[in-house]
Amino acid sequence: MRVRAFFSSALTALWLAALATATAPFAHAADIPDPAADAKAFRDYFVKKFPKLKLDEFVNGPYSMDEDMRRQWEEKEQFPPYEFALEAGKEMFSTPFKNGKSYADCFANGGIGVRQDYPAFDVKEGKVITLELALNRCREANGEAPYSYVKDEMASLTAYMAFTSRGKPFDIKIPDDPRAREAYQEGKRYFYTRRGQLNFSCATCHVQSPGERIRAEILAPGLGILNAMPIYRSEWSGMGTISRRFTTCNSQIRGVPLEPQSDEYRNLEYYLSYMSNGLPISGPGARP
Repeated sequence: MRVRAFFSSALTALWLAALATATAPFAHAADIPDPAADAKAFRDYFVKKFPKLKLDEFVNGPYSMDEDMRRQWEEKEQFPPYEFALEAGKEMFSTPFKNGKSYADCFANGGIGVRQDYPAFDVKEGKVITLELALNRCREANGEAPYSYVKDEMASLTAYMAFTSRGKPFDIKIPDDPRAREAYQEGKRYFYTRRGQLNFSCATCHVQSPGERIRAEILAPGLGILNAMPIYRSEWSGMGTISRRFTTCNSQIRGVPLEPQSDEYRNLEYYLSYMSNGLPISGPGARP
């Protein structure tokens, strides 16, 4: 399979540089991660690999890679399969909790147009807070039971919140805090580490092989991959959250999925989102 082929010299350099940085100790100032430099190298790699693509097109995943798929997608967007989830999410978001408060009370700007700011690093807790985690914390703080991170309710809520941010660029911040830099670095390390019986990493598919087919699926580039989340997938016949996508990917490489919203997954989301800073939110999306 082509996804098992050796890297090109350019990709080899990117890969080795990423691994070297990911495994560097934090003992010296020179070893402090440089997320801005990482993001530039990440973006430059994809721009060079796909020179005909406009930068913002990367958020469209496989539809930016294949003309036939793009035409089908544009037709499908006239009556998008995620529309039912969007309507359900809007109703859920605007329905008060039993105590009279609502999701709007838990977020800046009433929760409208804030998707691009998540995940965020909470300096008080010293950890990454994703939008999914923030929504469940909001529910629990108001006496409501948390939602599953991989089921329809969370997918619908995040679909609506993403929709209110469409066109706004990712604006992920890494504060001047060693814990934030470590969380970023752990997310980067997870992205490039091979696992599972297939010995794949996230980067095997989404850096090494975007645009190629694995079975019937065209692999999406890592750049912009979270901008369209949550997504409707034909193979699921429904919506999927970021948590669902991460656990599914681990299963597909015959690895053991982690618990949704584990530190590893939240740090991975932090890293990938930062890599796509400046690219517009396009969610909710749809994929084969």
